[in-house]
Amino acid sequence: MFYSLLSSRNKFFRIFTLIILLSISACNGSGASSDSLAYTSTDSYAKQSPSNPPSKSENNQADQIAIDKSKVQSKIIKDGNIEMQVDNLAKSKSSVINLVKKYQGYISEDIFQNSDWESNYQLKIRIPTKSFEKFISDLENKGGQIKYKNIQARDVTEEYIDLESRLKNKNEYLKRYRDLLRQAHSIQEILDIEEKIRGIEEEIESTTGKLKYLNDQVDYSTLDLNLLQKNDFKFQNRVKVQFWERLKESISGGWYGFISFVFVLLRLWPFAIVLFLIVYLYKRYKKKKKANLP
Repeated sequence: MFYSLLSSRNKFFRIFTLIILLSISACNGSGASSDSLAYTSTDSYAKQSPSNPPSKSENNQADQIAIDKSKVQSKIIKDGNIEMQVDNLAKSKSSVINLVKKYQGYISEDIFQNSDWESNYQLKIRIPTKSFEKFISDLENKGGQIKYKNIQARDVTEEYIDLESRLKNKNEYLKRYRDLLRQAHSIQEILDIEEKIRGIEEEIESTTGKLKYLNDQVDYSTLDLNLLQKNDFKFQNRVKVQFWERLKESISGGWYGFISFVFVLLRLWPFAIVLFLIVYLYKRYKKKKKANLP
């Protein structure tokens, strides 16, 4: 009987031990699956997180958004400098204004200078590029003497294509981050994505401004025109002043000089007081010294 009781107790202990082992195994399995799930979820978000820069493959895909150079018209900026000497400055300027209107341009700057030797107008003229050569040809036929001429042309096609490609890529990245913003779950994720979006929008605004400026320079050529007229120098004799008028001017000048001197002295009154005190104290010291002598 004692043996049977001992056998039943061992059997019960074995069953209890087996249950504990199975529970521990189940807990470890569920923990592993939970960790695996958490890792998978974190890894999935990490691939889309704005804090991580796009991978090289994503960059390559974005770089594929490029401009076909063969389909882009050449972008040429033309500008120049002309100095023209004319006989009638006012008439020549009026003629230039009419010529600018004819070619649908405008004057963006107008400066006039005058001296005893010459007078001139410095004009900054914007002309549609397609009419720039014709405008210069008509200007040269107006009868003035060309003193200086310099016309330049710069090809900015590559710069234009580069800016357009960057702008398209930035717009594509902006689209991606806005999609991520709709999928964000936490406040920190939203703030991070919005910061990225703000930076990209600023870059897009800057690139768009550069493109507009470049287009303006391409569409309108700039000519700095200096219309110059030589003036006949005239020597002006000084009118002789009568004796009494000169005497009157001298007395008046002397009086104003005296008044100015008085005002200068009045401004120095603090120094006069200090000097008086120094002299007074020195004399008093000398007297006291003499009185103490035997």
